[in-house]
Amino acid sequence: MLDLEISRRRLLLGSACLMAATLLPDTAYASRTAPARLLRFYNPNTGERASACYWENGRYNKDGLQEFSWLFRDHRAGDVQLLIDAKLFDQLFELQRKLGVQKEIHVICGYRSQQTNAALRRSSRGVAKKSLHMSGKAVDLRIPGVELNHIRRAALALNSGGVGYYPRSNFVHLDTGPKRHW
Repeated sequence: MLDLEISRRRLLLGSACLMAATLLPDTAYASRTAPARLLRFYNPNTGERASACYWENGRYNKDGLQEFSWLFRDHRAGDVQLLIDAKLFDQLFELQRKLGVQKEIHVICGYRSQQTNAALRRSSRGVAKKSLHMSGKAVDLRIPGVELNHIRRAALALNSGGVGYYPRSNFVHLDTGPKRHW
């Protein structure tokens, strides 16, 4: 069960991250040593939200990564990838910069267990046998208020990883694998 109690330390950390993210010039975000990177997620499958700094003071924040990994879990099987690939969060952060938004990202699918992936493959042609979802390196997403095609174009402009476009299912796939698109 998710513990909703917020510690004073966590509240202060989040406030500091938010202030840093809003007060720093844009050039600071492009740097790999930016003092703070904040992302907000919503999982429509579970109704859960997460907002955290995943990068602070030149390094990844383990608490933020763990919180995101919980939200990205396989909700069908209840399985959790210990840590989702931090590079995926870097891509999502840069995606928002390209789009010029800091909105909550809707996570349609994050981590998938082998069993869930196999079940999805049986019911859909578009599921890869060796999906990067199974190693915590992929996310299917949408951002309310941002056209899906704009998300796709911004993701392609990142020039890294895989980008899949699924307008009928209303999501864009993003992963940290080799550069490709479909």
